[in-house]
Amino acid sequence: MKRGFNFGFSLLKESFLIILGILVAGFGLKGFLAPNGFIDGGITGVSLLISHITPISVSLTIFVLNLPFIWLARKQVGKIFAMKTFLAILGLSLCLIFVKYPIITSDKLLVSVFGGFLLGAGIGLSVRGGSVIDGTEVLSIYLNKKTGFSMGEIIFVINVIIFSFAAVLLSIEAALYSILIYLIASKTVDFFIQGLEEYIGITIISQKNEEIRKKLVTEFGKGATIYKGKTGYSSGKEIDILFVFVTRLEVVRIKQEILSIDPRAVILEQGIKEVTGGVIKRRPLH
Repeated sequence: MKRGFNFGFSLLKESFLIILGILVAGFGLKGFLAPNGFIDGGITGVSLLISHITPISVSLTIFVLNLPFIWLARKQVGKIFAMKTFLAILGLSLCLIFVKYPIITSDKLLVSVFGGFLLGAGIGLSVRGGSVIDGTEVLSIYLNKKTGFSMGEIIFVINVIIFSFAAVLLSIEAALYSILIYLIASKTVDFFIQGLEEYIGITIISQKNEEIRKKLVTEFGKGATIYKGKTGYSSGKEIDILFVFVTRLEVVRIKQEILSIDPRAVILEQGIKEVTGGVIKRRPLH
């Protein structure tokens, strides 16, 4: 019973995020980018470029151009992801046809900033819901396996080609603004996927590890993992090594507390995109 409830709630949450992502991305496209002749990167950018130089609507091009990547998503990722992606892209196309968004501004800088932000927010929300509304990511996964190039390198090359065509077919100015839109959208996508509370993994090497561990557990409500290690520069003395993950909003204060206990403690930080399970956030114990 509980398992069925959790599945239903998860499905409802994912559907809400995808629908919200579609509406927000549609606002960015129809309220800012399309009316002003600007484009973005990826399949969305190609769709906007085609709609600017031909009478074909952006709603049709977005749907048709993404169809091969939905098939590719089924092979590379899975059936459920492909189905969600198909429904999300179809929803975006219908949204662009039927939802009447106002044209907000013709100021080029405002269009670039807010158009990029809204489009990135829409893509990020749809990804949080378990789908994509642009097939470029799926293509990069496929080419990564075939060529060995990283996904970032593949997406970069694809977008260089798109913006080069934009410079020729539209104008250099439009291409430059479109690059700005792409950069803003990319950063916004990262923010919505990773969230404000991006996690930081902290490794602590200290002679006072037990005192530090108690502080992390009692004051910050954190779980800590203890590794057994040996010093490598002297006699190979055994030492406990603590590992804890915290949000980036907490990291400064936690480091200060560690150094107040042991000013000579070695603290190593590493970025972690996502954490599942364990004691991530908990009300501090008193």
